[in-house]
Amino acid sequence: MMEDIRSEAASTIPAADVPCLSASRHTRRSDEQKARLMHRLTRIEGQVRGLENMLEKDAYCNDILVQSSAILAALKAFDRELLRAHLHHCVAQDIREGREETLDELADTLGKLM
Repeated sequence: MMEDIRSEAASTIPAADVPCLSASRHTRRSDEQKARLMHRLTRIEGQVRGLENMLEKDAYCNDILVQSSAILAALKAFDRELLRAHLHHCVAQDIREGREETLDELADTLGKLM
């Protein structure tokens, strides 16, 4: 029943205004946000392919480590952007709606990110 109410609300409110539907475990993102996140992932994918190429060509260990470090930094930047959006939209919405268990979920996620 709660899902029906949320689906009804989602159909009357523009998608950008209903970013998180945590009961169904989906998040609506704007086309702009999706594009930014996908761009980051595409760049990371290219960096990983470069790392594989370096290994295949017996590149100097330090050079491989520097590239690996750049990949980790790019993944952390991706995580920061996604976490910021999650806090501002999904977590804030859940708290407004009285779902404080979201705080435990967030604490667990932050523990994994640290």
